[in-house]
This record gives sequence, structure tokens and C-alpha cells, in this order.
Amino acid sequence: MPDQNNRNTIIFVVCAFLILMIYQFAVIEPANKKRAEAARQQAPAGATLAKPGAPLAAPVVTREAAVAAAPRVPIATPSVKGSLSLRGARIDDLFLTQYREKLDSPAPVELLRPEGTRYAQFTEIGWTGANVPGLPNANTVWTLASGSTLAPGQPVTLTYTNGQGLTFTRVISVDDKFMFTVTDTVANRGPVPITLAPYGSVQRQGVPATLGRNSVVHEGGIGWLKERRNLKYGKWQKDGSSPSYASTGGWIGMTDHYWLTAMIPAQNEQIEGQYRLTKVGSTNLLDANFIGQPRTIAPGTQVSATTRVFAGAKAAPVLESYQDKLGVAHLDEAIDWGMLWFLTRPIHTFLSFIHGHVGNMGVAILLLTVVVRLVFFPLANKQYESMTKMKKVQPAMEELRKKFKDDPQKQQQELLALYQREKVNPLAGCLPIFLQIPVFFALFKVLTVSLDMRHAPFIGYIRDLSAPDPTTVFNLFGLIPWDPGTMPMIGSLFAYGTPPGFLHIGALPILYGITTWLTTAMNPPAPDPIQQRIFQLMPLIFTFIMAQFAIGLLVYYTWSNILTALQQYVIMRRFKVDNPIDQLIGKITGKSKAVG
Repeated sequence: MPDQNNRNTIIFVVCAFLILMIYQFAVIEPANKKRAEAARQQAPAGATLAKPGAPLAAPVVTREAAVAAAPRVPIATPSVKGSLSLRGARIDDLFLTQYREKLDSPAPVELLRPEGTRYAQFTEIGWTGANVPGLPNANTVWTLASGSTLAPGQPVTLTYTNGQGLTFTRVISVDDKFMFTVTDTVANRGPVPITLAPYGSVQRQGVPATLGRNSVVHEGGIGWLKERRNLKYGKWQKDGSSPSYASTGGWIGMTDHYWLTAMIPAQNEQIEGQYRLTKVGSTNLLDANFIGQPRTIAPGTQVSATTRVFAGAKAAPVLESYQDKLGVAHLDEAIDWGMLWFLTRPIHTFLSFIHGHVGNMGVAILLLTVVVRLVFFPLANKQYESMTKMKKVQPAMEELRKKFKDDPQKQQQELLALYQREKVNPLAGCLPIFLQIPVFFALFKVLTVSLDMRHAPFIGYIRDLSAPDPTTVFNLFGLIPWDPGTMPMIGSLFAYGTPPGFLHIGALPILYGITTWLTTAMNPPAPDPIQQRIFQLMPLIFTFIMAQFAIGLLVYYTWSNILTALQQYVIMRRFKVDNPIDQLIGKITGKSKAVG
């Protein structure tokens, strides 16, 4: 029958989702924890030689020791601070001053760290050529020819002479955001021509276990080489080096959730880009690199190549400005807009517009939810009217099912006749649901990738909309100074007093569960007792599932549930159908509230 088919479809989708989530928590999460523990016990191996552009493994030293081991040029801009190493002429010491590493710490986000440290990440630019001796490499110490601090409007010039007829000059400048511009010049003072090609790479020596686990946002190799080229950290380390991608211009690099480090060649340069894996002992050395076209330098002449380095936050307006002003192809594709990009992009733009006017990301989410509900109001009205009519005729349907339980064909004929008399279409509620599903996923994506969510406060105890609800029911949301880890039997499940993800039920997840139950209770009951039990358990199950997501998502879904319940309530009152809100009011007041 139509109504049963509709419910069976919904049940199938819900069960499939639940199976995936159970697999995630029961299989994938334990495996990730084992890998994380193994990663913590690993240490990079000793040094090895590599071809130009490939990473070198080095002994593990402290960050301070690595920075002090080479002469440096300070970097100071309104957005970043750090230093440029004269050994290798690398950008390898960089902090993002406008973003904090942790909510309760003033320490800025660390983006790049020198080779030799644990999980080193840095950039390298240079020249490569076959049988050309004396090319500068990672150990070459450059001379600071001019400038003292790399800052906006204050470039620095580095020089190196290899003693074999080649002089290298490197001019590095930086803007007030996250873009470095490196112009390399090679002068041939020797007696024979040489052929060199420019290259650039972003290198990472070992990947922290916390990276690459996000199934919603891409983390790993990323670039635009004729098209978007992604390689997740996990797949990269498992499958090894990628093929080479030919492109004219474009860019290539590595990304985490909110941060990007990318090499940007001249946009008219013919390049070959690649994600490379080099294994040194138990350490995976990752390298996102490009090689440009060879240049033949005759004696007494020189050639130049300009490469830009983006090292900073994936703020959409900043990426779009570089894309427009510098002509960097598709740089805003560094943000993982997903398959529904045609929805996520405008929704993100509109959310940012609201945020810019109200100044509070939580309030912006509430207002965005209202706008989305208004857009879908006509469709939702038809959906809720259909469901309300179905609930109104439910008693009559149950009577027909009992009366003709031994004659399914007659039962279906009588039900169809009932639908016609009451002008009920059991399938009328399906189309609005299917039309809203893409927007549902697009909003989920937007609230996950948005940099504005990170460390964004809302009200009260909600200080970071990008993090899960910090409260927990096990200590009455912080009211009781008690360590849940001391609980008999299950105390061993807690680490440092914090319950594991599937038990971390805070205040907002509970409110989300209540509002989800309310909207579910307003729907017509399923004809089958097993189906009824599944729908009754869904709010509880989804409460545990959603509790682990960012609280900003819960703000959206809870507020959306409240608006949905209000819209359903008005319609049910109009059609004089009993509803859980009136029933609850009746129990509280001791009176039965009429629906007329």
C-alpha cells in the first residue's frame, strides 16, 4: 500500500544510515585509535638523500632547537609571524596570528615548522636540472643581501653563488594576508649553456593521527591542475605517489580542515604536478610539488621564474580576492564545497552576509534557519497538511485493516476509497522531503567547512560553535564537581573525566532529542508495531549520534525542529487533530485542551 511503501522507504534510509554510523563507531573509530597510538610511538628515521624537491628525513629535535639551528630572517605581517630560514631559503616557521590554536590559549595557530621537528611542514622552492652541479639545496646557506625583516612593502633579497659560474638571486615579498611572492633569477657566468626548470613543493614529514579522520571535510593533498585534484592523507600514505598531472598554471599543496599551504606557479607556466610519498623507516614523507618547463640559459644571460606561496587560513573572501586580483585559477576550490557546491557556495555567502551584519555566528545560524524555513514554507505546508490528514483518518484506516485483515486486496481497495473520500494523498508528503534533502546536506556541509564557525561564541556556555557541546549529563552539565571516571563498572570508559563520544550527551543534544521526538510524534503512526518502535527509538538514537557533531549544527537542527513543530501544530489545530503539544498542556494543567 502507498503509505506502507512510503514508510518502508524511510525506514530503509534510516536503517542504512544507522548501520553506517554503527560501523563508524564500532569498527573505524577503534581502528583509528590503534593507528593513533602506533603513530605516537613512532619517530622519524635518520637522514637520507633525495632528488631535488623530495623531502629529507631528519632527527627529531625541539621546535626551538630547529629554529635556532639556522640563520633566519624574521617575518612580521598583520596576519602571520615567524621566520625564513637562510639554510635552504625555506619558509618553514610560520604562525597565523589572527587564529588561536586552542580556545583557552593565546598561542596562535602553528602552520609551518622546520625540518627536524616532529611532524615538520615547510615549503621549498628552487631549480632542478640534469647533470648541473652546484644547484642550491636544503643545506645551502644563502646570503641576506638586502632587507632585515620580511613584511608588507619590505621584501628581502637572498643570493648564492655556487663557485661554478652560476649566481642565484631570490627576492621574497609578502602581503598583509597570506601570500608570499618568490622571484628566482639564475645568471650564467660560465662558459657553457645550462638547462634548468623551476620547482616548488609543500612537504610534510609524518602526519598527525588527528588529521585525515574527518569524513565531511577533505584533508590531504589538494590542487587545481586542469581540475580539482584531491588525495586524502590516509589514501596518500596507503597507495603511495600519485600520477603526474599536466597543467597550465593552477596550484598544488596540502590542506587541513581550515588551513592551506599551496605552491602557485606563474599561471602561464606549463607544469607537472604530483603528490609524492617517500618512506624513510617508519615515517611517511609527503610532498606536493610541481616542476615547470626547462629554461636554457646561455653564457652571459639570465632567466627568472616567479612562484607564489599561499600559507594561511581558508577564508573564502581572501581566497576569492587572490583568485580575482592575481588570476590564480580556482583557488577558492581549496574549500571543500562538496558535490552540492551549487548550494553550499550561495548558502555560505548568505550566512557570511548575515554574520557580518549581526556579529554573532549563532544568531546568524538562527536567522539562516528562519530564511530556509520560509523558502520551503509552501512545500512544507503541503507535506504537513498531508501528514495531518493521514493522522486524522488513522482510526478509520485501523478499522479497515482489522475488518479486512484476511483479504489484502479488499483492504487496499477500501483504503484507496477512504483516501478519495477524505481527499488524502499518502504520497503528497514525499516530494517536499526529497526536495529538502539536498538543502539539508548542503547546510550540514556549510556549517562544517565554515571558518567563521571556528572558536565562534554564541550565548552562555557555548563558546565554540565548531566543537561538540562541552557539557555532559554525567555531572549535571557541570553543576556537580564530580569525576565521571570514578563511576563503578563504566569508569574505565572515561579518559580524564571525559566520557567517550557516544556517551557525551550535553544540554543541547538533549534539547535536540526532545524536539526531534516532538516532530516525530506529530506524524501519523506507522501501521506496523515494529515500524512504530523504530520511529519511537529514532530520536534517542539520533541524540547519541548528533551529540558528537559541532554544536553549531545542533543549534541549526534544534531550532529547525522547533520551527517545524510550530508549523505542524498550527496545521493540526486547523484540522482539529490531536497533537502531543496539546496533550502535554492538558497533562500539566489537568485539563484536556480542545483542538477546535
